[in-house]
Amino acid sequence: MTTTATGTLRLGTRRSALALAQSGLVADSLRAAGHQVELVEVITDGDRSTAVVSELGGTGVFVTELRRQLLEGEVDLAVHSLKDLPTAAADGIVLAAIPPREDPRDALITSNRQMLAELDPGTRVGTGSPRRTAQLRALGLGLDVVPIRGNVDTRLGKVASGEYDAVVLAAAGLRRLGRLDEASEIIDPGQLLPAPGQGALAVECRAGDTDLAALLAAALDDAPTRGAVTAERIVLARLEAGCTAPVGALADVAMGDDGSDEIYLRAVVAEAAGTRAIKLSITGPLHEAEGVGQRLAEDLLTAGAADLIGESA
Repeated sequence: MTTTATGTLRLGTRRSALALAQSGLVADSLRAAGHQVELVEVITDGDRSTAVVSELGGTGVFVTELRRQLLEGEVDLAVHSLKDLPTAAADGIVLAAIPPREDPRDALITSNRQMLAELDPGTRVGTGSPRRTAQLRALGLGLDVVPIRGNVDTRLGKVASGEYDAVVLAAAGLRRLGRLDEASEIIDPGQLLPAPGQGALAVECRAGDTDLAALLAAALDDAPTRGAVTAERIVLARLEAGCTAPVGALADVAMGDDGSDEIYLRAVVAEAAGTRAIKLSITGPLHEAEGVGQRLAEDLLTAGAADLIGESA
């Protein structure tokens, strides 16, 4: 296990308020398990640009620099929002732990505390996510869904200033920043399915640091969360869609009739304009999470999902 000379684990993190809050939760869990942790702030390409994520190349834009520093030994572990991770494995890096998931749903923030169903046609709603854009348009409410970029404070500020009537953000991020009470509504997944892995964190280390990987797994990993997000991300991978594609997926884990854990997996693929969407679901054992995801992805492809993704690219 590689650490600093003092035995302190160097945890690489983006320097946004949300990233620091998320990494702080991981650091606190490791400290509670008896380990010393130092946060090392890293600036990624996604942090340097003001363009919306889909214009930056999407998948991996917030991840690459953290992984480079990890591989070069400048940090010992890195924490990411799992939904930002490419689905393909990275050479020399292992996904050592996925801690218990926060609320995976999306949240609506409006200037006058309106619910989604109460928004008037033409309401200006900001989001930087093609997934949210497509699903919001598919609701048929006549919303004016427009791109937005910036951190949580910036986006909430655009609502407060009147530049936008509403924005949609991840509920998990608001909760981790202590700002969930500013949400007008936590949106039901039946209306808006979250991104695969939303609300979950990913803790990576070098593949060769087997002792560290085992330490992280023991201190942080949550089996139900790992199974759920594995199924969701398998759908994304099989559809050959990146994290900016109009694909939503959510796996709920519950005890089945036989006493074993089961996954209820839902997924949607929507055309960017919101005129067409395919939404399907499947159930299966938690221990077969990859297979459950594969089966639902095949069902989506059979129903024409690849065409919708191609039209939205």
